[in-house]
Amino acid sequence: MQNNMSNNNQNDNNNKNFFNDNPLLSFAIFAIIAILLFKTFIGDSGSTGDVAGAFGGTTQTKSVKYSDVKSAIKSGKVQSVKITPSTIEATSVEGNQKTKLIAQLVPTGDKELVPLLEEKNVVYEGVMGGGIISDLIGMLLPILIFFAIWMFLAKKMTKGMGGGILGVGKADKLINAEKPDTKFSDVAGVEEAKDEVKEIVDFLKFPERYIELGAKIPKGLLLVGPPGTGKTLLAKAVAGEASVPFFSVSGSSFIEMFVGVGASRVRDLFEQAKKDAPSIIFIDEIDAIGKSRASGAQFGGNDEREQTLNQLLAEMDGFGSNTPVIVLAATNRPEILDAALLRAGRFDRQVLVDKPDYEGRLAILKVHSKDVKMSNNVDMTVIAKATAGLAGADLANIINEGALLAGRNNKKQIDQSDLMEAIERAFVGLEKKNRKINDIEKKIVSYHESGHALLAELTKGASRVTKVSIIPRGLGALGYTLHLPEEENRFLKQKHELLAELDVLLAGRGAEDVFLGEISTGASNDLQRATDIIKAMISVYGMSDVAGLMVLEKSTGNSFLGGGQTTKDYSDKMAEKIDDTVKMMLDSHYASVKETLNTYKDAIEEMTRVLLETEVIEGAKVREIISEFEIKNGMPTRLAHT
Repeated sequence: MQNNMSNNNQNDNNNKNFFNDNPLLSFAIFAIIAILLFKTFIGDSGSTGDVAGAFGGTTQTKSVKYSDVKSAIKSGKVQSVKITPSTIEATSVEGNQKTKLIAQLVPTGDKELVPLLEEKNVVYEGVMGGGIISDLIGMLLPILIFFAIWMFLAKKMTKGMGGGILGVGKADKLINAEKPDTKFSDVAGVEEAKDEVKEIVDFLKFPERYIELGAKIPKGLLLVGPPGTGKTLLAKAVAGEASVPFFSVSGSSFIEMFVGVGASRVRDLFEQAKKDAPSIIFIDEIDAIGKSRASGAQFGGNDEREQTLNQLLAEMDGFGSNTPVIVLAATNRPEILDAALLRAGRFDRQVLVDKPDYEGRLAILKVHSKDVKMSNNVDMTVIAKATAGLAGADLANIINEGALLAGRNNKKQIDQSDLMEAIERAFVGLEKKNRKINDIEKKIVSYHESGHALLAELTKGASRVTKVSIIPRGLGALGYTLHLPEEENRFLKQKHELLAELDVLLAGRGAEDVFLGEISTGASNDLQRATDIIKAMISVYGMSDVAGLMVLEKSTGNSFLGGGQTTKDYSDKMAEKIDDTVKMMLDSHYASVKETLNTYKDAIEEMTRVLLETEVIEGAKVREIISEFEIKNGMPTRLAHT
């Protein structure tokens, strides 16, 4: 059964390929069939009918036998007769009714016909036909007309879709060939990546210097990094510094529904680059065509994508060491690329274009703010510190958002408040001014956020508070406590920092419990994140006695994009131990958090009162309230915990 289905599918594919590969022949066959059917139906439907006459009468046309026409002539009803090489048409009139009788002539001829017509005084005439040539012209002329119209439309579509039949197959219109004027000075925040690509520029400028030494310059260079870090901009800067043609194309533009089109476009791309050498080919989002072939083997793979990848590998192998063409590619998913694409001789180097540090963010902000009007009170160092973790595209958007906010408020210059509001939009979301919450919800949110803020300031290892707000923002946040990290170059978290984050997350629900005596649904996300932290400490980081140093979960997610799938490798018995430990740790830390909240009860009440009045409290005000409470109660200050 399976073999029969495979054979049928193969036949269907062959038929599809025949019509796809021979569109003109397919159209001609279709046109001939359509015309033959058209003539057949018209002939049948036209055998009888009534046509309005010039003076109000009607003309009826009938297709009859030859004997019927001859009988009508003998009866004296026929007035005129028209004879063609193959038909006879007799016309009779009775009152206002005119009738035309049409019949095929007898093949052997009728010697009695003409004498009969003269005997009955019937007017007759002969019409000479064109024979087989006339019939061929009548049949082929509509085909030629249809074909001419089709060619005209095909040319129009081809012009707008990049060449080839209906725009497939050619890469000319899909390739953005230019000589960019972007320089390294326009690229900020990625100094290490710039250093890695500078020798590429030198090779493109002076290829003979390296060729004489026998050096082999890398054929390909892969730019890897999170979205928005400037990979495309860096590639353009390489071409701009070297003053060479820059052929840029997106990986997804190679893929079409027709098998073989992507490979054809790859050949066209490399042929153009070789003609204009020295040059740079830049393939953005190369993971669209370079995905590992092994990942799709179980399901049969994607023929078009694999053929395109195979052609790309072959073209890169075809580059000689003396060919001054460099292939640059960008991706934020390097782990899914095919191993053959990353081996030596193809993409020899991988350059990390990572999110910028403080100095990098400061440089990026200066680049994007040079063409906008800034107030004298703008301090870019504060903005750079407040935007830790953001990429270059995010920083450019903050400058633009600040300009839009200033313009909306009819300001002549952008000031610090506009940029800080833009940062909040980037981290938390847009302010929802029309989302009205009642007084009860406002009170719940105020206590909830005050709890977060207090524990964030008192717990060692937690990020300090920048702002507390009960103004709704984003999709579902009725309030928020904004924490902006003050330390740079932190890639690791210690155990006490994870536990500090756990306490801060539990403090919102704890404040509702302690001060309102009832909990709400507002802490659902906090509890989920708290549970995830403890599970990761047990299963991934080895920070508990439950599994010791065993790693029980492996993440297949992307290091830049996050997410992905997690594979679990432990028994049901271990799962029970993990669940028991998670619950125990949550209960223990929750009790400790509530104890701290009870100790600082008056500070929470004061913070909540201010929040209900002003809706927003800055981090400095939070620390002031806590300090005043500690001084008043003769307690040692705990704010210098960082």
